[in-house]
Amino acid sequence: MCLAVPMEIKTINSELNVADVEIGGVKRQVRLDIIDQAPLVGDYVIVHAGFALRRLDREDALETIKLFQEGFGLELN
Repeated sequence: MCLAVPMEIKTINSELNVADVEIGGVKRQVRLDIIDQAPLVGDYVIVHAGFALRRLDREDALETIKLFQEGFGLELN
């Protein structure tokens, strides 16, 4: 089973085509090579295996995070 996680973009390094993302205090650096639309700082993206896959509407991202919290008993704020 694979799990993709919505994460908020904190910084973007266009030269390296990477972004720093965060959810619940967990920070990662992800590649932007295969994303569907170029994201901006503050956008939410679906992240899987070190790659941002697609940009998410903020409301959809927050709803998904809420479902993770309820379903898995996680604290992600």
